[in-house]
Amino acid sequence: MQQNSLNVPAADGLADAYFVKPDGPGPFPAVLMFMDAFGVRPRMREMADRVAERGYAVLLPNLFYRSAASPLIDPEELTDPERRGAAFAKLGPMMQALTADRLVADATAYLDFLAAQEGVAAGPAAVIGYCMGGRNGLIAIAALPGRITALGSFHAGRVVTEDPGSPHLAVGSITGEVYFGHADNDGSMTPDQIKALEEALAEAGVTYTSELYEGAPHGFTMSDTAMYHEEGEKRHWAAVFALLERALPTIN
Repeated sequence: MQQNSLNVPAADGLADAYFVKPDGPGPFPAVLMFMDAFGVRPRMREMADRVAERGYAVLLPNLFYRSAASPLIDPEELTDPERRGAAFAKLGPMMQALTADRLVADATAYLDFLAAQEGVAAGPAAVIGYCMGGRNGLIAIAALPGRITALGSFHAGRVVTEDPGSPHLAVGSITGEVYFGHADNDGSMTPDQIKALEEALAEAGVTYTSELYEGAPHGFTMSDTAMYHEEGEKRHWAAVFALLERALPTIN
């Protein structure tokens, strides 16, 4: 595979990113991978590689480039419960700074970058997002329906809120397929909130799947954190590849 760490154009400067695609001429369908709050790191690059191995060109940008370059935190902060709180104290302002408008402007730039790369297929891309990346993926596919044809969102939080700008209220513009893999007993995405999301998607006529991963905690896909759940991670990969095969099949 062709693996590159590089800076890519974003709305307000350059974002450090990881770009990976298979060897060969392609064309390879484009996938935009949205990180969790802990940022671009070895685990996320490993996940991007796994998608690329299936025949996709994958861009994994640092969504917090306005605040800091990668790495955003120390590896120990991912596994030490006592240090986890300090990590979120540092990352919280970065999350708040990434408004919906900024996210959509950045996503547009990232998609433009992918479209301009040699060997990347023309046409819409897919988005795969984790934790806050799953929420941001929903914002992006709703705002850019002509450019994003599928979303895979895993253990996302704050998808349904009381705010008038809650992401679930904008799903009526989505024309592609969306998949949600919800963490079990997740305070950031409660059963009532899951129900509200599903009702909004159904009312809008969106093609969607919404599944609860029983026993899997928030952050279950991340093997470098204390939240890792092996069964949930395996189930998530099956869902990712099934979604991509349906919505954005490889040509080769």
